[in-house]
Amino acid sequence: MSKQFESVQATLEKYIPAEELSEVKRILYGYNRGHHVKSLPICHEALDLANKNNFEIVASKVEAESEQLRKPRIVRLGIIQNSIGAETTAPIQDQYLAIEAKIEKMIDAAGAMGVNVLCLQETWHMPFAFCTREKYPWVEFAESASTGQSIKFIQRMARKYNMVIISPMLERDDVHASTIHNTAVVVGNNGNIIGKSRKNHIPRTGDFNESTYYMESTLGHPVFETIYGKIAINICYGRHHNLNWLAYGLNGAEIVFNPSATVGELSEPMWGVEARNAAMTNNYFVGSINRVGTEHFPNEFTSGNGKPAHKDFGHFYGSSYFSSPDNCCTPSLSRVSDGLNISEVDLNLCQQVKDKWNFQMTARYELYAKFLTDYINPNYQPNIIKDPSMK
Repeated sequence: MSKQFESVQATLEKYIPAEELSEVKRILYGYNRGHHVKSLPICHEALDLANKNNFEIVASKVEAESEQLRKPRIVRLGIIQNSIGAETTAPIQDQYLAIEAKIEKMIDAAGAMGVNVLCLQETWHMPFAFCTREKYPWVEFAESASTGQSIKFIQRMARKYNMVIISPMLERDDVHASTIHNTAVVVGNNGNIIGKSRKNHIPRTGDFNESTYYMESTLGHPVFETIYGKIAINICYGRHHNLNWLAYGLNGAEIVFNPSATVGELSEPMWGVEARNAAMTNNYFVGSINRVGTEHFPNEFTSGNGKPAHKDFGHFYGSSYFSSPDNCCTPSLSRVSDGLNISEVDLNLCQQVKDKWNFQMTARYELYAKFLTDYINPNYQPNIIKDPSMK
């Protein structure tokens, strides 16, 4: 299709009568405490920033039941999706600064809305050039996770708004032989660096030639305790691996962000399912972020599928949204626009859903552990019982 449509939700609202639409949304998006997810008012300052800088704002509220002994744990979460700001033929520094200028205005809007924890998209500070298999100039975007210019910028914004910000980036490890990693740095509300997580699973499919640049993380599944809650980052392709989601939950995560870069032809039917399923089965909130737009590169590359060489990855379809442990999800951002999605949540809902569904209590971890221990043995034989009547 030559022109991208805005969003599934906008299409449903355009063509389905209101009474039927309510039921369709209930089935597709779930209920929070017996009703559709509530909208959150957007302040004039944030709306003004969005209008002047051409980005979208969506805001919602996910509630929990009131309790007698625990006070509500209200946290405002934010996720940002963005297109690049300059042509990929522009000088590296110009490309970075064009993106930073966009992000600064969106973080200003998040600050105006009182966002406590914000996550940006995968390698937000650069085009997603890993399809090209070219090292230069793209590896020049890689920088230190402690002193790089994008980190210094994020530290400044975190201090400005008393906000925890997760900055997914292309890291140049200045301690270990200057190797490159796909990393997310967690910057505390005081501008301090709390720690970092790295991408556990590296795709080798289609144009996702990322192992040309970096390999899998050796940092495991860290969870970062902040003043606003316990946070983890499951970067991009890790969302296709159920045990990856499980490990963050077992380590105590209450909020897991999934900063991504993925295109419509490859993964869009999966996008609204995987993170929501992870939120339900692991009883935490998930923020799913995807970049938006089509990025064109100077030189043609092939996909190893016999099709003609091309200069773009395809359309990054945005659609960033939040999933809740109680099976509901928020409205998403559009498929075509830069945007900020905000959700005010009560973290008490995590424990409430655990108490209701008992997934952790009824899990058979010892059974799975034994199976996986057996499975990684080179002499493992699958436990398949064959019908004796089969010839």
